[in-house]
Amino acid sequence: MSWLLAAPWIVVLSVLLYRFTRREPTLRAYAPLSAGPLVSIIIPARNEARNIERCVRSVLATQYSPIEVIVVDDRSTDDTAEIVEAAAGGRVHLVRGVEPAEGWFGKQWAIVQGYRVAKGELLLFADADTTHSPELIGRAVRGLQAENVDLFSVLPRQEMRSFWERVIQPHVFLALESGLGNLARVNRTRVEWHAIANGQFILTTRAAYESAGTHAAVRHSVVDDLLLAQRYVRGGKDIFLVYGEEFMTTRMYGSLREIIAGWSKNLASGIPLMTPPLRPIRAVAPYVMWLPALFWIGPPVAWLAGSDFAAIATLASLLTWLAIYGTYRAPLWYAVLYPLGATLVAFIMLRSAWGRGRIEWRGRIYKSEAS
Repeated sequence: MSWLLAAPWIVVLSVLLYRFTRREPTLRAYAPLSAGPLVSIIIPARNEARNIERCVRSVLATQYSPIEVIVVDDRSTDDTAEIVEAAAGGRVHLVRGVEPAEGWFGKQWAIVQGYRVAKGELLLFADADTTHSPELIGRAVRGLQAENVDLFSVLPRQEMRSFWERVIQPHVFLALESGLGNLARVNRTRVEWHAIANGQFILTTRAAYESAGTHAAVRHSVVDDLLLAQRYVRGGKDIFLVYGEEFMTTRMYGSLREIIAGWSKNLASGIPLMTPPLRPIRAVAPYVMWLPALFWIGPPVAWLAGSDFAAIATLASLLTWLAIYGTYRAPLWYAVLYPLGATLVAFIMLRSAWGRGRIEWRGRIYKSEAS
């Protein structure tokens, strides 16, 4: 009976082991181009002094040409702009951004300011906390052309350096991957709520971007990448996602405070848009998205209470998290802290749900409108 009760955790272990060995398609499948259409790389940056030099230098080291690099300083209160000027040696167009217009989120406003001066046939939107390998852009351009799609997005390796990053981030990434499903479900989809893109790296044709309304069409939402992908699909355009851990890395947040604030602003806005467009489902989704965390918290708690099946379920859970940590290239011993990670992610999800409508990020306060 104990084995039967523990069966769900054993099944999840088997399914995840299977999925993690089949993370396809991958960017490696596309041989890098060394030349092609002009790519305008637009990097919005607000208070990115910690990241911007590494990002810009990695982009400038690309083996692909021609490129133009546009960094939009979104009214930073730190040394972001000065660092760009010192590091770029005249090879970067630094745009001194103005305050966002009414109804705009800062990132979208910065991107549009960069787009207005960009000259490329292809546009690449890249976050300032990303690091690119020299082959990344050439492979992405090859992928865009080979797949004959309108938007090509890369999923990077997520760097986790601090204790709290390693405890919490894998749980969030697993939750997002579970919602995303197999990339075959996303690529070239005609189901709008299946569409998603990774805003850390979006390569698109200028014509498709303009046809979709640019970032002006998604100016009101913190999940601009998801909404932009859905607008592409709504307009009959093809999107394509690939795994690119070998060619791109990013470190999203560096402290517990940043992790809580960052995910709190995103989750409750994004999760409903990845569900069927039925009002009751989308209304309830933000408030129940934390419940899967109980799947991980329950067995060790029940084990401590003396339940026989819980020991087997806890062992299966531990093996699952060892596989997850191995996939995300985080120290394996953190897997033993998976109940703590699940508890904190449940808290962040609840905080995100109850804080909907008011978003505070990088010194600005936004009112998030319905998407």
